[in-house]
Amino acid sequence: MFGDYIFKNPDYFYLLLALIPALVWYIFRQKKNTASIQLSTTAALQKAPRTLRHYLRHLVFVSQMLAWAMIVVALARPQSSSNWENVTTEGIDIMIALDISSSMLARDFTPDRLEAAKKVAMEFISGREHDRMGLVVFSGEAFTQCPLTTDRAVLLNLFRDLRSGMIEDGTAIGNGLATAVARLKDSKAISRVVILLTDGENNRGEIAPVTAAEIAKTFGIRVYTVGVGTVGTAPYPVQTPFGTQLQQVEVKIDEETLRKIAQLTDGQYFRATGNTRLEEIYREIDKLEKSKIEVKEYSRKSEEFFPFALAGTIFLAAGLLLKTTLFRNIP
Repeated sequence: MFGDYIFKNPDYFYLLLALIPALVWYIFRQKKNTASIQLSTTAALQKAPRTLRHYLRHLVFVSQMLAWAMIVVALARPQSSSNWENVTTEGIDIMIALDISSSMLARDFTPDRLEAAKKVAMEFISGREHDRMGLVVFSGEAFTQCPLTTDRAVLLNLFRDLRSGMIEDGTAIGNGLATAVARLKDSKAISRVVILLTDGENNRGEIAPVTAAEIAKTFGIRVYTVGVGTVGTAPYPVQTPFGTQLQQVEVKIDEETLRKIAQLTDGQYFRATGNTRLEEIYREIDKLEKSKIEVKEYSRKSEEFFPFALAGTIFLAAGLLLKTTLFRNIP
């Protein structure tokens, strides 16, 4: 009966030892309560008919014993080890390298590039339940805003707090990528990925973007690059004596370098020209990564105490019912 079960609290089985003194006490009580008379012959008594109550007179005690046994088994928490199910585990470590330079305030996205990038990235993070994720931000320099973590709440809160101007302005793409790679290089995950999002050209930093890509390739880290911005010009908020006004500025994205980074690392380059396209890109990356990882099969233990607890309750109720009805007058 218990062949397919393991027990979380096996020590509770010691309570079954209580059945031994209970059985001894019951037998002793039955003998003590038996009346005796002297007869010259028992032939007449042997022919006397026996009622149903005679055959079932021990049923109350048996029900109580079974109830105790079932409750003890339930307390021991039987768990099924034969229930197997397929569980998809991506096993991926992902660093998002996000450009927060002043150009990310351009309003060709709603409400602007940075806020749109934050919103879509946060939705992406919320959907990757099995992965560790982290955040690197870069502008004129780069730093790790959040190391790899499974704590979605912490990471999402850090995303919400991002704003342009946190660090010196500029666009250090190489430094941003190199910082993300440094966070992933010692990872033991099945797959390691950087999602690099920028809207400009590399003009700051000590590390060239292609050099950082070659380092990523050395460590087997795949890089998806995303160029953010419309084609041509984009409205950009400019402070004037009359307040903030939008002026059309030229959009300059070094697509050639971003493509080379993706190509070197077996990743892919995407161009986002609006909110909808940016959302589509993250969905594509999500699908690409899930398709690269094998599905592993794990055993999940299933709690099986309920049938035993129910059986114990039924036996207990049956014993009480019999004692108060059919065997009410039997001591």
